[in-house]
Amino acid sequence: MFRRTSFTRRALAVSLSAGVALGLAACGDDTPAGSSPSASSPSAGASSSAAISGTVNVFAAASLTGTFTQLGKDFEAAHPGVKVVFNFAGSSALATQINQGAPADVFASAAPKNMDQVTDKGTATTFVKNVLEIAVPKGNPGKITGLKDFTDKNRKIALCAEQVPCGAAAQKVFAAAKLTPQPDSLEQDVKAALTKVSLGEVDAALVYKTDVLAAKDKVEGIEFPESAQAVNEYPIATLTKAPNAGGAKAFVDFVLSADGTKVLTAAGFDAP
Repeated sequence: MFRRTSFTRRALAVSLSAGVALGLAACGDDTPAGSSPSASSPSAGASSSAAISGTVNVFAAASLTGTFTQLGKDFEAAHPGVKVVFNFAGSSALATQINQGAPADVFASAAPKNMDQVTDKGTATTFVKNVLEIAVPKGNPGKITGLKDFTDKNRKIALCAEQVPCGAAAQKVFAAAKLTPQPDSLEQDVKAALTKVSLGEVDAALVYKTDVLAAKDKVEGIEFPESAQAVNEYPIATLTKAPNAGGAKAFVDFVLSADGTKVLTAAGFDAP
């Protein structure tokens, strides 16, 4: 009786030891060489993406429409289930909307002045720069050659309103050139000015070089030396009362990342 019991206990111990060894071997087989279980664990990725959810409301300058639309798609692809909703307009109008309580998470302005007007902003970071360029309809029917043509009352000219960053920049370049423009229309954002050019409603407009590039074959661009006197810096910031603070920070980080910078510089923006 005593011997059978000892034998049974020894057999059980051997069986348990073998089971543990097999279990450890199985764990080793599941972990690729050179990587840790935590790094390759599906739960690690799930917890990372779970930190970002819901909708991220981004208020961005009209001149960022093309690039931010692409960045929004890329961001959503990197964070399944997250939705980026954009509000594109003149920076001054966006600043007013935010100060009046619009539910924004992120603000990207075409000038520091408009960012400074927002009372609900966190720390702002300059992420790109931009300069003005003369836009004319395809074929340049108005025979525009430079800034001086903007003083000709016989030509139809569109400019951005002065409170809009592209309008403020235009004022600087005209002052540098000692010229007084004679605009036929003052637009509330750069996209509206560019639309008038592409439709042939005006002979020329001052827009950003990125807008000329984005319009492709719809307009032609004319560079001018005074543009260096009005380089626009674009700041971006999360808002302190952002409804989706986690998503806001993640989106701003994405814009500032190498991938975000690549999209922006490919569109003609200059790195800060």
